[in-house]
Amino acid sequence: MLLRNLDLKGGLCNGTRLMVRALHNNYIDGEVFTGVPAGNRVFVPRVQLAPSDANLSFTLKRRQFPVRLAYSMAINKSQGQTFEKVGVYLKKPCFSHGQLYV
Repeated sequence: MLLRNLDLKGGLCNGTRLMVRALHNNYIDGEVFTGVPAGNRVFVPRVQLAPSDANLSFTLKRRQFPVRLAYSMAINKSQGQTFEKVGVYLKKPCFSHGQLYV
């Protein structure tokens, strides 16, 4: 699952689900599972990240892929997505009225 907005017009935004087809040093070759670009092959680059609130005497930067392994996802990440099948296990009630609806 993508963790950053990379190409909003192309459908590569935060929460987009994709399958990794190949890992390379500077990019991931993937296939999109959600939204309009579903089925498209995409290249996800490494992005530079820096802490926003670090009070350090030096500059800290890192480059990483903006993705996360997602066997499942939280309710808020699934909002606005369309699924053919859904399995739901609610051990406790949802935290807000109408939350399960979305």
